[in-house]
Amino acid sequence: MKRRDFITNSALAGTGLSLGIASAASLSSCTTENGGAKPKTVTPKEAGMFSFVDVAPDGKPLKAALIGNGGRGTGAAIQFLKAGPNLSLVAMADVFKDKQDESRALLKKEADVEVPDANCFVGFDAWRKVLDMQEVDVVLLCTPPHFFPEYFRAAVEAGKHIFIEKPGAIDPVGVRTLIAASKVAQNKGLSVVAGVQRRHQRSYWDAYMQVRNGLIGDVMHATARWDGGACWYKKRQPEWSDMEYCLRNWYNVNWLMGDVPLGYVIHNIDVVTWFLGDRPVKVSGYGGCARRTTGDMYDLFSMDYVYADNKTMLATTRQINGCSDDISEKIYGSKGLVILPEAKILDRDGNVIWQYDYEKQPVKDPYHQEHIHLVEAIRLNKPINQGEDLAYSSMIAIMGREAAYTGKTITWDEIMASDLRYGPTKYEMGSLPEYQDVKFPLPGRAL
Repeated sequence: MKRRDFITNSALAGTGLSLGIASAASLSSCTTENGGAKPKTVTPKEAGMFSFVDVAPDGKPLKAALIGNGGRGTGAAIQFLKAGPNLSLVAMADVFKDKQDESRALLKKEADVEVPDANCFVGFDAWRKVLDMQEVDVVLLCTPPHFFPEYFRAAVEAGKHIFIEKPGAIDPVGVRTLIAASKVAQNKGLSVVAGVQRRHQRSYWDAYMQVRNGLIGDVMHATARWDGGACWYKKRQPEWSDMEYCLRNWYNVNWLMGDVPLGYVIHNIDVVTWFLGDRPVKVSGYGGCARRTTGDMYDLFSMDYVYADNKTMLATTRQINGCSDDISEKIYGSKGLVILPEAKILDRDGNVIWQYDYEKQPVKDPYHQEHIHLVEAIRLNKPINQGEDLAYSSMIAIMGREAAYTGKTITWDEIMASDLRYGPTKYEMGSLPEYQDVKFPLPGRAL
């Protein structure tokens, strides 16, 4: 679909789908009882705060399958295996055998795990074979993001608990698939944990509770930044087809990655969305390619979001070496400022009025903590479902990306109603005529 046609009519247009998190009003200190009385204090339990145990409780054995055997997938598998007792990895799936072999070697080295050859599947249909295995309780989805919506929906239909990496989708069609499947997962009592790990970090939760209980007053503005260096890339080899090159270089290919907002600043956008408890009404932005040497993505974005009550968020992201890095979130209120990940709050005069004590209460690596929370939720029969939260954070990043691509202001209703979809519909090694030439989006001109 061409970008000039991406806004179309849809059954979802104007429906105002719930974000599935606390309303913005609950984050304001203005809500009082009896006209000016002290606001009701929200407890961590009422806010849904996790237990933050160091190890998940014991229970029935849980068997996992890893779909996507790259570096992130292998890391997620190791983190799952170390989350608690009686956890195992029994199946693996990837398009490439060499990637799977590398993953198996690392799993043996780091976790002393050997998955049987008979349960290691390779090819474009490998993921289906894993989901057909009745003994699999948990699926770890760590493929290139383009494939997440379809694989997620199938995993839910198969009755599996799911860990899904970010972003949940790279286009509006994928987001709607994720939302619908998440609702089914909830009805089935399945747990879904998403790889936006800050929601599993104790210092962020404690800062969030301060905001919920009015320490910074009314939330007015936020910044979400992931400005860092260039990412990895693969040089094309003569024997690779178009499809193989795209898959091996997926972190630089738009139809697989979704561009930098979906790969990086979505983490920070997700934090702001969590703290604000709201979705934006519209966004404008810009971006471009200054230094990228491969692929068809931009390497810098600036996206300016506006909310219904005139709150705003500025989200920036950059992948260029040799520049100042800034990976942070800031929440500005009428009475103070939250600075993350430092997890401290300043008053309007710059004085520290609250700060998380990292020395007294060390924070467990959230990449490990999220798997502890997943196992804990399953074994205690207290399901977690972060599917919709991930979907909406992904959509906020998507609308910002499209605003930069087109040079147009994009509204929430427009992006939710869009039929825009990136990527081929048939997956096989061979030619991809649509993706042979690098074509960067040109704002003001439809491709």
